[in-house]
Amino acid sequence: MFKTLMVAAAVMAAPAIAAIPAVGEKAPPVAALDANGKARTLADVQGKNGTVLVFFRSASWCPYCKAQLIDLNENAAKKLADQGYALVGLSYDKPEVLAKFAAERDVAWPLLSDTGSKVIDGWQLRDPTYGPTSMASGVPKPAIYVIGRDGRIKARLMEADYKNRPQVSAVLAAVGTLPK
Repeated sequence: MFKTLMVAAAVMAAPAIAAIPAVGEKAPPVAALDANGKARTLADVQGKNGTVLVFFRSASWCPYCKAQLIDLNENAAKKLADQGYALVGLSYDKPEVLAKFAAERDVAWPLLSDTGSKVIDGWQLRDPTYGPTSMASGVPKPAIYVIGRDGRIKARLMEADYKNRPQVSAVLAAVGTLPK
């Protein structure tokens, strides 16, 4: 009996392991540099109804990310804006990498630079596949969050494999089912 109580007390005293943010939870903070090097928070870039926050690996070297960003730019950005949601991308890329991609692809929505992966880590999205010596160290797992103006997560779309990304139709459907 004493041994059982000791184990229960140890479990209760153990620090909680943070989990990937779930629907209904308050979104962790976002503070990063935009493509022009200006400090931004989620509140700075949100739309009248909220934000669709896209975590992506790299606009420089990841072909899956580039394809996703191009698809979102061509097929979702305006539709989301029409529904009152700002589309925002975040990666570990430097601001100049994001600025180059935005200029080449005519991306008018914010791309945020989290070069130290502090935001990515705060959201528990760092891909553990890559060690500290890898050029991909610090990249996030691909995820898209819909965040309301109240700062709560309204929807989360994720894929287990970095080669697969939530489809634009799924993003638009997630936003379309939310109360205005």
